[in-house]
Amino acid sequence: MTAVEPKVSCVFVCHDGAGRVLLARRGAGARDEPGTWDCGAGALEFGESFETAVAREVQEEYGVRPLGIEQIGVRNVLRGDPVDSHWVAVVFAVRVAPDGVTIGEPHKFDALDWFAPDALPEPLHSQCGETLGLFTAGARGHGGR
Repeated sequence: MTAVEPKVSCVFVCHDGAGRVLLARRGAGARDEPGTWDCGAGALEFGESFETAVAREVQEEYGVRPLGIEQIGVRNVLRGDPVDSHWVAVVFAVRVAPDGVTIGEPHKFDALDWFAPDALPEPLHSQCGETLGLFTAGARGHGGR
């Protein structure tokens, strides 16, 4: 039997610094859960720092450079029954300039929009709620981002 090891991802909640979060709707070509709204994410590449991975992924997915990156949590993501997917997700809050945001990966996403955390679209990706929970908990604890 081949050993399977967890993968590491950098998950990020992009925000405008004024309370809104950026979510992308997963398109027909997305790896899973097309039609759902989600935060950004990407795999950590060998030898890469978390911050470098986040900056690269934000640029690839949304076409902008981060103005600020803050680690806000870690999630152990087990999917399937039996488990067939295991990710260690390091979660970040990333401030970006709203006017520069664009869909950088149209094969994965078909819409982007800004939302207040208490007025989120539906349906959300199955992992998005817990990730946004880390963001909103951090915002409350720090008096906003």
